[in-house]
Amino acid sequence: MPYVELKLVGKLTKEQKSKIVEEFTRTLEQVAKKPKEYTYVSIEEFDASNWGMAGKLLG
Repeated sequence: MPYVELKLVGKLTKEQKSKIVEEFTRTLEQVAKKPKEYTYVSIEEFDASNWGMAGKLLG
């Protein structure tokens, strides 16, 4: 059972999220032969002020 967790800074539209879920699922189905019925995708969006890199906040 594949589980994909995507974390990103910023917001996506519902359409963008839908496309991402479709593409990750299709890739796992084609490359790893995992059935789409058992593939889970989680998308977590962060505000830039809640994400740091190189010792500094992004926002």
